[in-house]
Amino acid sequence: MSATADHAEERANPASRLGFQPGQVVQELGYDDDSDQELREAIEALTGTELVDEDYDDVADAVVLWFREDDGDLADALVDATTMIDAGAPIWLMTPKTGRDGYVEPSEIGEAASTAGLAQTSSVNACKDWSGSRLITPKTARAGKR
Repeated sequence: MSATADHAEERANPASRLGFQPGQVVQELGYDDDSDQELREAIEALTGTELVDEDYDDVADAVVLWFREDDGDLADALVDATTMIDAGAPIWLMTPKTGRDGYVEPSEIGEAASTAGLAQTSSVNACKDWSGSRLITPKTARAGKR
């Protein structure tokens, strides 16, 4: 495949822009009728595996968390999202874009991520109605450092 074709694939599949890789297991939390079906299908096509839900009982490689303003406490949802992934695995927090029902303020995302022990590494225009915030568990401080 040519480099041009590789770049065309990245533009064609929004999941590749989010860093998903073939073979990854992606746990999806907060799914509802308003979740972006095209993005969900793109993740499955790229990884070659179906998205797993909250009942999945093994370690996932990444989490996609759909969250709306009235879904409860965001920090709690983020802590729950970290329970089935390894440290350093990404959590993609998907929130409705500005002006859409359920919009979540960026300051609330930052505060909740910090409370949950996560660091925000990037934000993207994930799809038509949703913004994505990439959150990870920060690397722990070196032992013995005070």
